[in-house]
Amino acid sequence: MNKFLLPLLFLCLFLLESLFVQYLPGEIFGKVCAPHFLFTGLLFLTIYGGKKQGIIYGFIFGLLFDIVNTEILGIYMFLFPFVAYLVSKITNAVNANMISVFFTTLIGIALLEVGVYEMNVLIHVTDMDYMSFFNTRFYPTLILNAVFIILFGYPLKRQFEKIALILRND
Repeated sequence: MNKFLLPLLFLCLFLLESLFVQYLPGEIFGKVCAPHFLFTGLLFLTIYGGKKQGIIYGFIFGLLFDIVNTEILGIYMFLFPFVAYLVSKITNAVNANMISVFFTTLIGIALLEVGVYEMNVLIHVTDMDYMSFFNTRFYPTLILNAVFIILFGYPLKRQFEKIALILRND
């Protein structure tokens, strides 16, 4: 049963993210808010469970995210594990208390957003300029995900600490 707990948790975060996008308006006050609940969970796994698990699950769920939500395979499959790796390096340099985890996770989400935007500019999927991107998508996305981390960060921390203990014992 313990082996299925982590994939089930990520599947629930994936579904929660999809439901959030489906049932809440795409634009709030003319701004686009992109939830990254799954990615937040992946970063918490990387911080509390270990770099190896974060990268592996980042690759798997990045591929799943690409298949379900995007037209181009590979963007999230590459960026999820890459940013998880960078977050693991940041976490090694600072103490992993809730405040530093909060800011580290927001940095990871910011890197993901900028990376996806740059990839879309590079392959000519979007023609949005930088200032429009930052004002209409980047800042609202960070605010939405900061609220999610404030509300669910501590329960996620506790859950991933339990899962990390189970993974170490197996």
